[in-house]
Amino acid sequence: QLVESGGGLVPAGGSLRLSCAASGRTASPYSMGWFRQIPGKEREFVAHIGWAGRRTYYADSVKGRFTISRDNAKNTVYLRMNKLKPEDTAVYYCAARADPLGSSDGSVYDVWGQGTQVTVSS
Repeated sequence: QLVESGGGLVPAGGSLRLSCAASGRTASPYSMGWFRQIPGKEREFVAHIGWAGRRTYYADSVKGRFTISRDNAKNTVYLRMNKLKPEDTAVYYCAARADPLGSSDGSVYDVWGQGTQVTVSS
C-alpha cells in the first residue's frame, strides 16, 4: 500500500514536498515513480527513481525544478517541488514497480497510491 501526503495550496513560485510511504510487504528491490493527472486529461509522467536512488529521470516540464529522492530505511519516496507554476496543478500519484529500474511508462507499475492534490495559484 502506498500513501501520499504533502499536497496543498501554494502560490506560484512556492515549494512543496510530497511524500509517499509504502507499508505492508514490499517486493524489494522496487523502483518508484511520480505521476500527475488533471481531470479530463491523461495521466502524465513526472519523475522516477531506481532502487538504489542513484538513477533518476524527469519529465522535461519539471526538470530543474523538481527533485525525486528516497529513503529505503523508511520505505518512503519524496518529490521536492520548487518554483511551482499554475500548470503544475494536478493530483499527484506515486507508484511502485517490482523492478530496480524506474520507468516513465505508468502501465508497468504494480501499485499506486490514492493521490494528493497540488494546487498552485497564480
